Amino acid sequence: MFTRKDLIKLIIPLIIEQILAVTVGMADGMMVARVGEAAVSGVSLVDSINVLLMGLFGALATGGAVVTSQYLGRKDEKNACTSAEQLLASTLALSFVVMLVALVFRKPILTLIFGHVEQEVMAHSITYMFWTSLSFPFLAGYNACAALFRSMGNSKVSMIISFIMNMINIVGNAILIFGYGMGVAGAAISTLVSRAFAAVVLYILLRSKRNAIHVNTLRSFRVNLPMIKKILRIGVPNGIENSVFQVGKLLVQGIIAGLGTSAITANAIAGNIGGLGILPGSAIGLALITVIGQCVGAGDFDGVKYYTRKLMKVTYSIMIVLNIGLIFLIPLIVKLYNLTDQTAELAQQLMTYHAFLAIFIWPTSFSLPNVLRAANDVKYTMVISMISMWVWRIGFSIIMVNVFHLGVLGVWIAMTIDWLFRSICFVIRFRQEKYKTLSTL
Repeated sequence: MFTRKDLIKLIIPLIIEQILAVTVGMADGMMVARVGEAAVSGVSLVDSINVLLMGLFGALATGGAVVTSQYLGRKDEKNACTSAEQLLASTLALSFVVMLVALVFRKPILTLIFGHVEQEVMAHSITYMFWTSLSFPFLAGYNACAALFRSMGNSKVSMIISFIMNMINIVGNAILIFGYGMGVAGAAISTLVSRAFAAVVLYILLRSKRNAIHVNTLRSFRVNLPMIKKILRIGVPNGIENSVFQVGKLLVQGIIAGLGTSAITANAIAGNIGGLGILPGSAIGLALITVIGQCVGAGDFDGVKYYTRKLMKVTYSIMIVLNIGLIFLIPLIVKLYNLTDQTAELAQQLMTYHAFLAIFIWPTSFSLPNVLRAANDVKYTMVISMISMWVWRIGFSIIMVNVFHLGVLGVWIAMTIDWLFRSICFVIRFRQEKYKTLSTL
């Protein structure tokens, strides 16, 4: 179903888009770092909450991408367009509710989760959360539109828009943080503006009837409950999985917050750099949704096995080269941040550990389950992810910190144990070929 050229056209823009997202995250961190470590910590704490909320939008986008991909695999463009409209409408409705909750309850939420952090860190967190909450509807719309373009095998559009969006973000940061001295508020406002631009432009492009999937104006949308149920059948388990995963990360973040500002900052920076090392897996994971979804829609289960093995080999090859290179560059990367010696040493230790382990077990723990999701096996991935998060990542983080006194490194050790458990479960499930017996659209 997919030629080598088709796969390259799908994957390369996705990798570039992921690079842009991570490098802009790094640029954000470096710019905010000039305000001080308390600012970096405040932004990091809020981002850990924002990732939880954004996971809800991503889960719906994944559900919509699976459904539209399967319809395209069946050559049913009419229902593919209908599912796209329902995805946009439901995602925007959810995002407005989440935005209102985050705006009204931002201070109680931050106090509940991170109440024991320093007062300066909390002040930065409250400011940053206000402005980023306003961007949720735009972020949700962007995610949904980008997922629909990927379903069509067209990831180039979202790559270009992502590039422009990130440039707006960086320029906005430079102007508002350095030019007007607005600190974390400046970083958040530039994020809001860039997301608004990306969402509006992608929606306008998606209205073109030259696309296999296209939508009408928002005012003409009508609720189609059967189609929404199909999207939610994939989206809800995926959303629960993402939410539990991010809640777990929040609890772990709470453990790290108790270790001091140095640990929070080192964890935030190492997380940004670590994201660079796993981006090929993230990009190809998105591509697998499209490829496997269309194979399942067409009833081509031999194609499911063939493309999964092919793309996983590509993932491992790229990640090996990338992370080995990253290990050698880590000392130089750390110098780009305005860190104390203690924080710099800790960040370097975390980044090296992450890069080494990511080579071996990250792809099967996070890229491979997208194959199962695209083949409607979402309940299994949900259950395994929930068990693994609570038993290994959270449980062992507590043990590593409180019993073995390994500090933030202990939290990262627990994280990689979580990766290993997921990998074993997902590899076994894929080899069992349960997806052949699951119902499709």
